Amino acid sequence: MNKPRVLVLKKLPQEVEQYISDHCEIIQASSETHSLEQLKQLLSDVDGLLQSGLTIDEELLKHASRLKIVSNVSVGYNNFDTDAMKKYGVIGTHTPDVLDDTVADLVLALMLAAARRTAELDSMVKQGKWDQLKGDEELFGTDVHHATLGIIGMGRIGEAVAKRAKFGFDMNILYANRNRKPEAEEKYGAQYRTQEQLLRESDFVVVMAPLTAYTHQLIGKEQFQMMKPTAIFINASRGQLVDEKALIKALKEGLIQAAALDVFEQEPVDPNNPLLAMSNVVTLPHIGSATAKTRFDMAMMAAHNVVAGVTGDSPRNIVPELKPISL
Repeated sequence: MNKPRVLVLKKLPQEVEQYISDHCEIIQASSETHSLEQLKQLLSDVDGLLQSGLTIDEELLKHASRLKIVSNVSVGYNNFDTDAMKKYGVIGTHTPDVLDDTVADLVLALMLAAARRTAELDSMVKQGKWDQLKGDEELFGTDVHHATLGIIGMGRIGEAVAKRAKFGFDMNILYANRNRKPEAEEKYGAQYRTQEQLLRESDFVVVMAPLTAYTHQLIGKEQFQMMKPTAIFINASRGQLVDEKALIKALKEGLIQAAALDVFEQEPVDPNNPLLAMSNVVTLPHIGSATAKTRFDMAMMAAHNVVAGVTGDSPRNIVPELKPISL
């Protein structure tokens, strides 16, 4: 009996690749080095696809008559056209939970870096400018401990951030979410707010919402105007949640004090993006889950998902919109 065929568009750890090959025939390719037409050809003869960011839409799916499952090596799945996937009966999976703590760690790192200006002052020291300071005030930052943290999107990662902020820094936690989270309120003393209330009250604003049609440019000119002039804005979810031009304007005009970003509207970020020239902005290259252990665990989870999907089992991590599809 022939093994099911799985197209892999991502370099995988050897152990993960071995797990897939124990159950399936692997076809290795790369979305970066193959044209869309070549990928369509490859997809025409496979049962499963394991990848990260390729857009899965009708244009692709109509060339993939055998395809049963697309397994994302990420928690986000805004690359899935779920309506088209439903139409063609293709399941989509992702890798939730496994990266929550790692991303939450980075959010706290971004918060501290922006508040205490660590990247800016590190650069100053390395450039030999320490002795040019006119007074200690030029080194002053902002206290994190006992400050008010507003979390927009109190999902698993949001709760992990709240836990660190509450017990590590004794912060006052506010959150805005579609649904109340009584458990988070009890555990971390988190207080529910409307988004407007949160923006007006918070010293630090962290965006941790998923990217959907509703959340696209969730934070823009109006929202930055609501924030305190001393507020620090942090985004480690998706760049498209923020109107980047409005963020640049808010920083230039002093509507907010600083920002710390792991994500951008365009990635890799344009080298001419004004955010990169601002000393009060911390910029990272989308590294939320980028530790060896977490990336291994994500790859292995994605491998289990795709193998289950092509061998007739039900994958554990089907995205909510596609759960009605049965294999």
